[in-house]
Amino acid sequence: MAEIGKGGTAGKLAISVQKRLTRAQEKVMQKLGKADETRDTAFEEMVANFNKQMTEGSKLQKDLKAYLMAVKTMHDASRRLQDCLADMYEPDWFGKEEMDAMKEDTDTLWLDYHQNITDKSLTSLDSYLAQFPDIKARIAKRDRKMVDFDSARHHFSSLQKGKKKDEAKIAKQAALLEMAAPSWAQGLISAHQVAQTNLSFNQAEEELGRAQKIFEELNVELQDELPSLWDNRVGVYVNTFQGLAGHQEKFHGEMSKLSQNLNDIMTKLEEQRELKKDAPAAAKTGEGSKSEGINHSDSASSAPKSAVTNGSGGDLPPGFLYKVKAVHEYAATDGDELELKIGDDVLVLAFDNPDEQDDGWLLGVQEAHWVQNKDTSAKGVFPENFTQKV
Repeated sequence: MAEIGKGGTAGKLAISVQKRLTRAQEKVMQKLGKADETRDTAFEEMVANFNKQMTEGSKLQKDLKAYLMAVKTMHDASRRLQDCLADMYEPDWFGKEEMDAMKEDTDTLWLDYHQNITDKSLTSLDSYLAQFPDIKARIAKRDRKMVDFDSARHHFSSLQKGKKKDEAKIAKQAALLEMAAPSWAQGLISAHQVAQTNLSFNQAEEELGRAQKIFEELNVELQDELPSLWDNRVGVYVNTFQGLAGHQEKFHGEMSKLSQNLNDIMTKLEEQRELKKDAPAAAKTGEGSKSEGINHSDSASSAPKSAVTNGSGGDLPPGFLYKVKAVHEYAATDGDELELKIGDDVLVLAFDNPDEQDDGWLLGVQEAHWVQNKDTSAKGVFPENFTQKV
């Protein structure tokens, strides 16, 4: 069995080598103009479009991978910056908890951005390009089968042209044989020579039919697939860049919010530092006022440290909790909101119904209004993070 296997392999190798030699000879004859070549201008244009499409798609894939690598590099750099800031940020500084949360949110945002581009843009592009190697191989096979078809066609044509010459030659040889051979053998010899000629002709005709069938099947398949593939590139490019643009828009929008929050925290941290610098001078001023106001009523002198210190030093508004200073301007957008300007002192009040208090919002009245009018009719809600407790 092993010997038979070796013989079969050797036979296939010999056939393959013979095919390559035949194709090479055919191509040489065609280039020398001694044999005509099957040409299909429309198909050649399809192949040119295919090659262009494959080149453009491969370049897009390469550049998109490079973009993703850059995103990963930026993510790593951003993470190191966030880690550095978190390590330096002292626990008693303003917005420490917000800073820690922002660090996690920033890292998650980068991870989602990278993953979304990979899943939605790169993966679909990879699937699109995965079909090109098979089609390219079939185009090459079609070209080889076209050479085989041309070679079989030329061989059959040459046999057709030479058939009459061969028949005349056979007749001449038969005449010579008639003189030398016995009469009973002359008919057999002539019949044998004619059969040999017809056998070669029939074999060439069968080979031509097989070569033509194989070539035309491949040719028809590719003529159906290549135009469709060429049209599909538009949809692939639209999906790739539309998805990329959408992810970019979402990422930069969310990152912009985080950047604004970081900027606000840094601004308030600086304001906190300034307030601490001004604290000693304010303390000295407070001591002077205390010595001058030693004859104030008992109710005023017994007020808590967070009580109103300017104006008349009278009773505090009902529900008073503590005082804050506005560090950002706030424009009221509703009738129950309090307008704030930087530097305004606000007396924070308790809500009559605690369930009405929204997270991050306080209720209060301008200290100047209370001192002048002694009523809380102008009270309103305001965002807590626009103020600093004093």
